[in-house]
Amino acid sequence: MSGHSKWATIKHKKGALDAKRGKIFTRLIKEISIAAKNGGGDPDTNPRLRGAIVAAKAENMPADNIKRAIQRGTGELPGANYEEFSLEGYGPGGVAVLLDINTDNRNRTVSEIRHVFGKNGGNMADAGAVSWMFHKKGDIIIPKSAAKEDDLMNIVLESGGEDLNDDGDNWEILTATSAYEAVLEAVKKAGIEPASASVAMIPQNYIKLEGAAANTMIRLMEALEDQDDVQNVHSNFDIDQKLLEEVAG
Repeated sequence: MSGHSKWATIKHKKGALDAKRGKIFTRLIKEISIAAKNGGGDPDTNPRLRGAIVAAKAENMPADNIKRAIQRGTGELPGANYEEFSLEGYGPGGVAVLLDINTDNRNRTVSEIRHVFGKNGGNMADAGAVSWMFHKKGDIIIPKSAAKEDDLMNIVLESGGEDLNDDGDNWEILTATSAYEAVLEAVKKAGIEPASASVAMIPQNYIKLEGAAANTMIRLMEALEDQDDVQNVHSNFDIDQKLLEEVAG
């Protein structure tokens, strides 16, 4: 079973609280601006921007906010010059942690992340220490109550998905990044609403955590997620679903 899948589901349930704190909008605006900066402001020719806009609309971001974020990325409007890079580290039990960072001040961000790791039972690692353990995939998580396995398997096979996994309370569809949009569209067209859907860094294997180590890992994940310059947190931990829900609150 995938700790990644479980954590994504928990984050989705906590989304309303994050939205009130403004963190979801902040991260989406950064993603839209960087996508526009790197690939141009036309979503029809920029898949990353297209995905960022879809995610923003799913969070009910006003169209004007999306437009301004694109214009800041293309240079039509003034704005912060964001830098995009990854940071790597370890959590309790040798769990791998990979962070996607968007910041206008690399030195400040690296210092803050190093402090978060040290304060929450982890430590920073050199570039390349854990990134090799992850592959970029489309990741669509669907509650078992929302769809039958046979129906999902047909969608996966017909729309170009790679795999369908039984992940406890959820089904997890994995796709190549190039097929992600088509598979997600097919799922929604079938009247199935995912618990979460994103292009994510999926680990090749998982480390099971229990007891104090599990509690520490959740605190580390939440502390990292709470940093404004952290866009995404990827990890290869696995924790009992009930414990995860209790600790994550």
